[in-house]
Amino acid sequence: MEFVRNNLLLIVVALASGAMLLWPLVRRSGGGPYVDPAGATQLINREDALVLDVREPGEYGAGHILGARSVPLARIGERADFAKRKDRPLIVYCDGGARASKAAAALRQQGFTRVLSLSGGLGAWQQAGLPVEK
Repeated sequence: MEFVRNNLLLIVVALASGAMLLWPLVRRSGGGPYVDPAGATQLINREDALVLDVREPGEYGAGHILGARSVPLARIGERADFAKRKDRPLIVYCDGGARASKAAAALRQQGFTRVLSLSGGLGAWQQAGLPVEK
């Protein structure tokens, strides 16, 4: 007990750093699995994957992945007409990943079996030099 009292600051720092190391794993658990832009293009070209942009319509209008459909996160539960087959690959993206993770979880609850979140979102797509349309 004396050791804990004498080294309280050291223990708090160790716990905080451990929590910071685990945070990305905890944060990613709900929206995974993830696919990078190269893997996404392979799914689009080889398996006719459907790309869903879950950002707001104004963000979608400012620029989106070529061929992506706009399905805002708020409407993801009410609009499941974008895919006739539940086993078709769905690639979900937003700007930073938070909305895409929520949308992916909601789509899985609706019975879609192959839902992937685009890791890095639209920024990673643009950084890879892949096409964006307005």
